[in-house]
Amino acid sequence: MTWKQAFTSSIGRKLIMALTGIFLILFLVVHVGLNACIWNATGENSDHGLMFNTAANFMGSMVVIRILEIGLFVFIFLHVIQGIMLVMYNKQKRNIGYSVPYGNRGSKWYSRSMGLLGTLILLFLILHWINFWVPSRFTGVNGVDGQPLEMELADGEKIHNLFALMQITFQNLWVVIIYVLGCISLAYHLLHGFNSAFRTLGVHNPKYMKLIQSIGYGFSIIVPFVFAMMPISFYLGWVS
Repeated sequence: MTWKQAFTSSIGRKLIMALTGIFLILFLVVHVGLNACIWNATGENSDHGLMFNTAANFMGSMVVIRILEIGLFVFIFLHVIQGIMLVMYNKQKRNIGYSVPYGNRGSKWYSRSMGLLGTLILLFLILHWINFWVPSRFTGVNGVDGQPLEMELADGEKIHNLFALMQITFQNLWVVIIYVLGCISLAYHLLHGFNSAFRTLGVHNPKYMKLIQSIGYGFSIIVPFVFAMMPISFYLGWVS
């Protein structure tokens, strides 16, 4: 397969979707693990976001991580573009609908709605980048009064207090609702995409597919649920 075919043929597009999808799944594992550090700020022994801020500063200051971050955005871009192209291609092939609508007997509704779910996730990501990624990388992490939000470490180093920024951001109910809806969209997107990616890469053995499907269902539920619980926890004051 040539490079041109990889980006223009149906098989090539599906292959790119599968490879970028698996990379993004691995990214979700790292991201959810890092964000879960916020729950170290609960109870009487709360560290007030120290573990989370330290981990976030480490991820944002390492050269290797910053290079991988560029790759992440490239893969997101490829995943979105190829997803749009596949949706358009499939619509062109199906200009004439079935005489008898099969509904969920033919495929699950979320499998038929990957374009819509992907769009909702992209809108959620744009909001997430504006709220957290852009301030931490470019404009600075500031509070409602415009003053920098910083945390001083034991060695005197001052780092961005992203934990405090999350506390402020997730006091807005509409933001929490959008984040939760984004996580629900992600869950349904993963329910189809996880298994589909491995099938595209040639995994068809029933024994292995059953295992992959089980892992996929668990991943599609647990990871989005943990992500959704983060804004909910801040809004309800469970972390401080």
